[in-house]
Amino acid sequence: MKKRERIGKKGRGGLRHAAARDWQLLLLCALPVLYFIIFHYVPMYGVQIAFKDFKAADGIWGSAWCGFKHFERFFSSSQFWPLLKNTLGLSFLQILIGFLIPIILAIMLNQTKNQKFRKFVQSVVYCPHFISIVVLTGMLYIFLSPRNGIVNQIIEFFGGEPIFFLGDAKYFKGTFVLSGIWQNAGWSAIIYIAALAGISPDLYEAAQVDGANKWQRIWHIDIPGILPTVIMMLILEVGKVMNLGFQKAYLMQNAQNLASSEIIATYIYKVGLIDAQYSYSAAINLFNNVVNIILLVTVNKIAKKMTSTSLW
Repeated sequence: MKKRERIGKKGRGGLRHAAARDWQLLLLCALPVLYFIIFHYVPMYGVQIAFKDFKAADGIWGSAWCGFKHFERFFSSSQFWPLLKNTLGLSFLQILIGFLIPIILAIMLNQTKNQKFRKFVQSVVYCPHFISIVVLTGMLYIFLSPRNGIVNQIIEFFGGEPIFFLGDAKYFKGTFVLSGIWQNAGWSAIIYIAALAGISPDLYEAAQVDGANKWQRIWHIDIPGILPTVIMMLILEVGKVMNLGFQKAYLMQNAQNLASSEIIATYIYKVGLIDAQYSYSAAINLFNNVVNIILLVTVNKIAKKMTSTSLW
């Protein structure tokens, strides 16, 4: 018993000594921890309004419980399936096309021997990431204008008819996804470039000695080398399928393309903040997050079973 007490005192003394020695690091770590507690965990207290008929005058605790009334209303509404279809359609199209482009770009840059050209291309493809969504949307309206937009001028030059891309629902998904790829592909490629940099040069030298050409080196060295990173990033992407960017969808949205552009995030904004249906919008958002959690856990389990690579 006395031995255990001595060990306990020694352990506590060691912790105090470590805290006194590294207090600057602990203070630095405390800032992001406080951020997540204050802005991510404390607000979860308000999730209960999804199960209440919230009235501002009564407050969160004073409002009456109503169970799953708001969830049932959303699931039975005429908006449910179109919203789900648009959200999932845009998200999976973005993953299907947009997820592969940064990988291909990273591999191509890794194979480029001319360092000046490589740095130039990296700078060019990184820059669009720093353009704000508002500016990007403005650029789309200018470039895709049916009157004087450069894209329609090219179409007319080859004998085609001008197209109002942002005023036609059938073109919205393609415009949304391709503009997102243009903006984020270079930035997303950074992590794959870093993973490729971690591959041992000895593997490339051995492959060259064995007579492997460039495509064989990519297939047998580059792709297997970054595969764990690719799987991790894919899990994270699938885990936020339902959290499609609100700002861009809302700014690109208009009466003509509403059939394709109305997603769950924009609908929550309209019924929650504009129409002040707080409980109803909270229920929709909670449903959104539950679906994301289920997808994240499912894909993580599948990845762990098939490749032994997972988030946990």
